[in-house]
Amino acid sequence: MPSIIVGTSGHIDHGKTALVKALTGIDADRLEEEKRRGITIDIGFAHLELPTPTGETFRFGFVDVPGHERFVRNMLAGIGGIDLVLLVIAADEGIKPQTREHFDICRLLSVRRGITVLTKSDLVDEDTLEVVQLEVEDFLRGSFLNGAPIIPVSSLTGDGISELKQALTAIAAEVPARDSTSLARLPIDRVFSMKGFGTVVTGTLISGSIKKDAEFDVVPARGPVRVRGVQVHGAAAEEAVAGQRTALNLAGIATDGLARGMTVAPSATFASTSQLDVQLSLLPSAKPLKDRARVHFHSYTFETVATVALYGAKQVGPGETAFARLRLAEPTLLLPGDRFIIRRFSPVITIGGGVVIENSPPVKVKDASARIAQLGELIKIDAEALLVRVIATGMRGLTIADAIARTGWRRDRIVKTAAGLPEITLVHETLLPKSALHELHRRLIATLETFHRKNPLVAGMSREELRGSLADASPDAFGRAIDDAIKEKNIELAGDVVRLAGRGVAMKDEEAESQKIIEHAFASAGLKVPSMKEVLGSLKVDKARAQKIVTLLLREKILIKISEDLVFHKNALAELRARLAAERGKSPKLDIARFKDITGVTRKYAIPLLEYFDREHVTRRVGDDRIIL
Repeated sequence: MPSIIVGTSGHIDHGKTALVKALTGIDADRLEEEKRRGITIDIGFAHLELPTPTGETFRFGFVDVPGHERFVRNMLAGIGGIDLVLLVIAADEGIKPQTREHFDICRLLSVRRGITVLTKSDLVDEDTLEVVQLEVEDFLRGSFLNGAPIIPVSSLTGDGISELKQALTAIAAEVPARDSTSLARLPIDRVFSMKGFGTVVTGTLISGSIKKDAEFDVVPARGPVRVRGVQVHGAAAEEAVAGQRTALNLAGIATDGLARGMTVAPSATFASTSQLDVQLSLLPSAKPLKDRARVHFHSYTFETVATVALYGAKQVGPGETAFARLRLAEPTLLLPGDRFIIRRFSPVITIGGGVVIENSPPVKVKDASARIAQLGELIKIDAEALLVRVIATGMRGLTIADAIARTGWRRDRIVKTAAGLPEITLVHETLLPKSALHELHRRLIATLETFHRKNPLVAGMSREELRGSLADASPDAFGRAIDDAIKEKNIELAGDVVRLAGRGVAMKDEEAESQKIIEHAFASAGLKVPSMKEVLGSLKVDKARAQKIVTLLLREKILIKISEDLVFHKNALAELRARLAAERGKSPKLDIARFKDITGVTRKYAIPLLEYFDREHVTRRVGDDRIIL
């Protein structure tokens, strides 16, 4: 059964609540103070099912909002998730200040459909009703309600209610279905406790679906919760889907940990944000808004104070549109495409609104003109193109988890969309622009060329050193660039060393001679090796180049360093390993004295050698002895 959310809007005491009751039979004024004062203070809710001539049934959820100027903030908490609006104007009073403000809010929130209802029609004669209708038509000209039905009704006598219901079903057929396949978001508008049930929250499910017993988070971070029960339009249900008025019985959290403005969302999926890049528009009736001005910010059920940092302008004038960074005093969950309202800080009146372009904008913007151009492109393009632009943010790409948090799409949709985009590739869990990979490949080769030129005595760069020189690339991007370069035979790997293909150490004659001297000195010494200082002191090359030659011999494992002071030739250690294997046949037990007899070395060499063989799992220490393995 399709669900349609209908919001009322209009001036105080123009009959919004009475109209909802006449339509549904439900009194949306739930607070004792509301009943006592005869005005709506907070948002109220009601529901109605209406059949259509085709046999289909629509389920309408009504959000009744307050009309008093002091309670516009409450009105904003209810109007954000509606599909169509009932603009309520009393026939005996006509258009009033809150009529204009509420209607401005609907336009700023991009409400596309609605009906104008002239209430209290029983209080005026036909001539007056006709004059009011002409006034309203003029007021609506050029707006989304231009040409929409204008229906006179009397909630007291019931006149016009039947016609209004018919108009509702007709316009409901034009409302596109909300996306129940995307990730769930339920902005909370009420929090209370019910005896025998515990914590309950309500709201309009703006996307996705929520099932009973599912695990969710409350954002900003209030920890995980379990959905113990679901109600849709007042009736128990196994699942709520996008577009439905929803109540959730939550386990794992008390009412004092919740508040209007928070959002129920899938676990470990979304992050809250306190900075938004937006396009905002001022109403023609508003005064100029200066850069760095503070405003009241409203989106769905959330409200806070925000600072407006305009891009490339000192102020935005009445009726003008601008790009800006909004810095929120409190974090919230919003996605690109979400609408918002701004109200002047003081006096508190509605001055404009707009749309979120990026919910995770760059921390610093150096070139305001370039950023304006970027935001101007982002706001025009479709969802797939937006995903490409979000991914193409340099060498780091975008992880799938971040893509989900920034778009609100499910993982399978993101992966499927990316697979159809020739400019994007998926590497492990990261979406990368192919252009960035090509640039990274070029820089990787250039970095190695520079390294070989400056370090002819070093075989190549360690993988970690190379990774550090390309720090702006994500681990996945770096790994993919390495793999691609190996596949294309541009580079080679030797253990942990990366080098250009066919490149190695390039030695001058005296350097090659020094390498032979070092290697021979240790090879001929057997286990009674000289000190490195003595060997290097006999060379013709300078100390820095000599050390690089030693590093090369160590990296190629021709020389093996077993302690801070002792270096052995690989052949000497290999021969000793074979000798120990032969000794095991005699007895696996090995003490220091026996080891000294086998090797002919002093304790100075014996202890480090035994510790080295322990590390190599040739021997295992047991007390003061070893076991030859």
